[in-house]
Parts: sequence; C-alpha cells; structure tokens
Amino acid sequence: MAIEHEYRTGLFAVGIELDGEGWHPAAWRRAGHEPARLLESRTLKERVAAAENAGFTFATFDDSLAPPAQGPGGRLDATTRAAFVAATTSTLGLVPVVAATYAEPFHISSQLATLDYASRGRAGWLVTDEPRAARAWGREPRVLEPEIRRERTDSVEVARRLWDSWEDDAVVRDYATGRFLNRDKLHYADFIGETFSVKGPAIVPRPPQGQVVVFGDVTTGSDRLDVAVVTAPTVPAALDAARRARATGVPRVVIDLRVTLDTPAATAAERLAGAAVPTSGSVTNGVSTDASGESESEVRLSFSGSAAELVAVLTELATEADGVRLHPAVLDEDLPVLARFVLPALLRSGLAHRPVPGSTLRANLGLSRPANRYVKEATR
Repeated sequence: MAIEHEYRTGLFAVGIELDGEGWHPAAWRRAGHEPARLLESRTLKERVAAAENAGFTFATFDDSLAPPAQGPGGRLDATTRAAFVAATTSTLGLVPVVAATYAEPFHISSQLATLDYASRGRAGWLVTDEPRAARAWGREPRVLEPEIRRERTDSVEVARRLWDSWEDDAVVRDYATGRFLNRDKLHYADFIGETFSVKGPAIVPRPPQGQVVVFGDVTTGSDRLDVAVVTAPTVPAALDAARRARATGVPRVVIDLRVTLDTPAATAAERLAGAAVPTSGSVTNGVSTDASGESESEVRLSFSGSAAELVAVLTELATEADGVRLHPAVLDEDLPVLARFVLPALLRSGLAHRPVPGSTLRANLGLSRPANRYVKEATR
C-alpha cells in the first residue's frame, strides 16, 4: 500500500463538473447571474477560466438530449462547449459527456479527435448511456442492461479503432510533389457488431494524444477505459469501489464527490437548510449520502463542511484513488472556495499538481501515449 500511495503522490487529479449551476436542485436560485445568462458564452468562459486558474486537472461538461431535470432553461451540446473554450485554455483537460448508446460512433470519434486538435491534446470523453432520450432517436427505451452495456462498449471500441486508423505519419505534406497523404498509412476499422458496423478509416487524422482519454463506468471494460469513474454512498464504500475498479486493470480510478462548502456568507449546513431540499442518509465527519433525484445505484458520495475538512477527506480518498471529480452544490458559491482554499492546500501538500502548460491530459493524468494498434500488427 505504501508503494502504491507513493506512486500516486503528485498525480492525484482533481476534476470539476461545470454543467448548469451546480448539482443542487435549487442551485439556479443562488446563481450570481440572471437565469438567461446560463447559456451565454461569457458565463462558460468565466467558469472555465476560474477552474483552470485554480489548478484543476480537468473539467467535465454534462449533457443529455432530455431537458435538465433541475431548474429552468436548457443546455448546449457538451462537445461544442468544450471546443468553444479550447482556444481560451492552456492546461485544463476538457471532458464532454457523450452518450454512446444512441449517437453514431463514427461521428463521436470525429468530434472528439477534432476537440483534441483544438485543445492541443487536452480532450477526454466521459462515455455514458442515455435511455431517457431514446424516443428522440425514434427508438423505444432500452430496459435490458446487458444490451445497453454492449452498445456502449462497442461504441468505445469503434472510436478507439478509428483514432488509430491513421498512423501518426500518414500525413505527408510534400508540396513539391503534391503528395499530402500516404494511403498505406490508413487502415480500415472493419468493425461488425450486433447493432451496427463501421468500415472506416476516420476522416480526422490520429489525435495528438494518440487516443482521446476515455472516462467511464468500469462495466464499459477495463481494456477500453483510461479512467474509471466510481460512485459510492460512503467513504469506506468509495475506497472499496476504487480498489475493485483498480483490480480490473483499468489504468486510473477517480471518485465522484458532491460538495457543499462553508462560505463567508453561510455554513454548508445553513446553505443546505436554506435551500429547503433535505438530504437523506447518515452523516459522519461531514460526509453523507445524498439521494436528491437519483436512483439507489447512482447515489454519489456527498460532502458538506469546511474547506479544511474537505482536504482531509480528499487526502483519505487519495490512498486508493487517482483523483476525484467534484460536483459543487452551487458553482458560483462553491467554486471560489475550492479555488482559494481547497486546491492551494492540495498543491502545497504535494498530493496534487498543477497541470503544466503544453502538457496533454494524458501526461497530467500520468498516462502514456498509446502505440497505434495497426502499426503493431504490421510489424508482427
């Protein structure tokens, strides 16, 4: 255990979810702007800039074809939002949520590869399912989990094959001869599944990272994920879930954690009480279960308390996990506290590190750039 913890020291990744106004159902009432400003580009840029300046490793952008379950308004496509801020950021990993069950995997792979180019190697993909939006695609909702899981797994496999379908030196750019592409360096994906098939090759050259960093549930398959995202209702359960995920062979494991922090204006308890939405479950050292609108299988670890107490919880989680993804209750209230007190404390202790300008998301997560599978096959 001591050796594993020493290996992860300095590579503990701290991510943040930046969709909407926060996880709390009443977050929109406490936002620092009018509801109409949520979809303005200025709001997105300000929040992304605040997260990057604070030293977060990556930011995720939730998405769904269905309308938001909490608060008024809507949302813009997650990949579009990530691409919009790609040029205005230099260190923050940009990880849109993209449902794999009903979207075309060829298009997903192209969009994410393009995002990796726009961000100079800082793109990720949080792969999810979206049964609620099935009717928007003219299909009935799926009820069989094995079928949903298979489509999700197949979509990730296709995307990975397409990212490799161009070798790194496939683009020639020989202006003297007018030759710009080596066709021998392009490969067919040749995927045939139960619900779709993809021939390839991709229409976008291999991403700067070789493979966009794939986040997701461990059921997607450890051989297809770079980072497993685990959820659990308590700290011991989260630590156990991280151990089990790591045992599958997935390279990195992060834990989802909802946070409600003390602010200069009110304590976390006062903020939750004032929002009039009670939490359920037991409370131990500021950590509790929270089930506001989530099914039992989706309950996330939830923290409420001071910045110092949160740092202690994160330090404990770091003994088994490679990082966390924080879900602030109210972005406009919790993000400033995270930026002023939590991230600096983690950086000073050496537990976390500030992403280096010019580095890729893979490098900041301690992941190597993968070799192209087709090059390996050709040299056998």
